[in-house]
Amino acid sequence: MEEIDLKELFEFFKSKIGFIISITAVVCILGSIYGFLIQKPMYQSYTTVILGSSTTNSNSITQNDVTLNKNLVTTYAEIVKSKRVLEQVISELDLDISYEELADEISVSSVNETEIIKITVSDRDAVKAKNIANVTANCFAKEVIDLYKMNNVNILDEATTATSPYNINIVKQLVIYIMIGLVLGCGISFIIFYFDRTIKSVEQVEQKIKLPILGGVQMYGKGGKKK
Repeated sequence: MEEIDLKELFEFFKSKIGFIISITAVVCILGSIYGFLIQKPMYQSYTTVILGSSTTNSNSITQNDVTLNKNLVTTYAEIVKSKRVLEQVISELDLDISYEELADEISVSSVNETEIIKITVSDRDAVKAKNIANVTANCFAKEVIDLYKMNNVNILDEATTATSPYNINIVKQLVIYIMIGLVLGCGISFIIFYFDRTIKSVEQVEQKIKLPILGGVQMYGKGGKKK
């Protein structure tokens, strides 16, 4: 493998600084066009439910209730995204989507391994995302009563309308585009340098032929100016 002169490489990169900046600018422009014109903004809304007492006639929560609720969190998370629940949501909101499409928009998780379940909805419409989250939580609570004969699901926080998309961050994306442009520009420049076999200096001639150079011919441009 041919050795690379770091000083020569540095000088080559200095001579290509305009090219690197141009590549970076092109990447930023293309990225901005994608962000503003092509990328679809997505909004997220979430509601949280908490599992309370398992008996309808008691306002107090026993240790057995806490243990039962923690064991039910995983099962309840699956019920939230069940066809039985989501088809009710589709019907109540008159959504023009299938069960599978709605299920893809919803994610369910427990909050810090507690009895709190977080239902998050992502959609292109902020109001629609909020409505789906709230209706899903209500339908889920009703189904738990039917399935388990327990009224232990309570709404903790209702979903609100998101004011900004979660998948678009202009500043963050611009920084990423700049980094990609710089890496791409430097990478192309390095490839050009590595595969360039032309002789550019007396030192390179000496390295190639392993003999000292006795003299050289100066190159002149138009008007007799030295190059």
